Order: sequence, then C-alpha cells, then structure tokens
Amino acid sequence: MCVLDVVTHDAAAVELYEQSGWRRLGRNVITLRDGTELPIETFAAPPGPSRDPAPPYRGEGPFALWHVSEDPSLSRLAPRVHPRHPGAGGLVWAVDTRHLPLFWFPRECPRGCVWASAATTPADREAFFGMSDATRLHVVESSWVERILASRLVAYELPPGGFEPHDEVGGYWVSREPVEAVGRVELDGLVQRHADAGFELRVTPSIRPFWRRVVASTLEYSGMQLERAAAPEEPPG
Repeated sequence: MCVLDVVTHDAAAVELYEQSGWRRLGRNVITLRDGTELPIETFAAPPGPSRDPAPPYRGEGPFALWHVSEDPSLSRLAPRVHPRHPGAGGLVWAVDTRHLPLFWFPRECPRGCVWASAATTPADREAFFGMSDATRLHVVESSWVERILASRLVAYELPPGGFEPHDEVGGYWVSREPVEAVGRVELDGLVQRHADAGFELRVTPSIRPFWRRVVASTLEYSGMQLERAAAPEEPPG
C-alpha cells in the first residue's frame, strides 16, 4: 500500500487528498527533533497501476539494491514493523539503483521528487519542466540547505536474493528475512550528485504549495517526510 502523512491542521492539503481519491487511514502524532508534537493524518493512495519508474540518469550504473542510512556502522538489516502500518509485518526495505536518488537527502528532510511519464499531459510537462531540460525535479525547503550540504550518508548494497518488488510502488523492494550487506558506498556532496545526474534541485521556503499542484497533476512523484514540511509564509501586507 502506498501511503503518506499530512499535517492535520493543513486543512487544504487534507481536502485535496480526499478529493483526489486518497483514503484516510487514521490519525497519529509524531515528535519532531525539537520536541514538538505534530498531529498527522495518514492516507492511502487510490487504487490504480503502480508508479511508472523514474527515467535513467547520468552515471546511473548497473542494477543493484540499496538501503540508505545515516548510520555508518550497519552490516545486518533485520525486518522491522512500521509503527503506523503494523499490518504489513516486518520488512527490510531496499531501493534499486534507478530510484536511489530519491534518498540523496538527510533522512528527515522533506522532499518532493517528480518526473514525467507517457501519461503526463503536455500542459503539465510545460508547467513543471518548461524552462528546464532536466528529466527529474527534486524540491526541498530552504531551512534544510545547510544540512543537505553537510550530510554524509551510506548506501548499503544488499544481495537481491530474497527480495521481491513492492507490488504498488515501483523501484522499491522488500524482504521478510534478515539481510547482510555485501558492500557500501559513501554518499556525500549531495548537491553535486544532483548536478552530475542531470537533475534540477529546487529550493523553496515551503514545499506544500508545490506538492498540492503535484498530486493534482499527471506527473509521477515520490514525496517523503512531507509531514515535517514548513507552513507556507503569509504574503506581506
């Protein structure tokens, strides 16, 4: 099941997802780094085909499975039950090389990653990519720029045996058994990685206005940590 979280007090976002066919699963509370408790709504995507894969990128490399972490000491990954989705059981999650750039960010960084597919309308291509020849657009918030610049991640390579593709989210793979990493690659210089891959990395005060347009469009997308996104600034005057 493809799910996402929306801040409860963002009534416009909640209404948008409901109007777009997303199904409300329930409410929860997360605790931010500063100790603030934030109420959220969890939504499940409407029924439909799995997400089209992202387009290839410069320097992509061969197919492999990866688990990205800020912890440099991992060697063995055990299945874990997500506290908000216990019905899925314990899983080890991995991402393939094509979708690895979705994780070129600090773990808690709110980001929206979008790309066009065969189903994307010319109007949406023009609206989101009209002034760029990039194949992917990644959007982050300005408050995260320094942390992105300083971030050092590790991509752990995992053996493909025992993994199966996630049945609803293209590019994600899951295993119900413990997995031993077979290699590791340090990921730093994350902004330069975006440039080298041919992506557009956009910075905005709040990702929410952008994301509302994305979910109402015909683009393919992946959004993470959006419940941590900043509230849009009020216009002056």
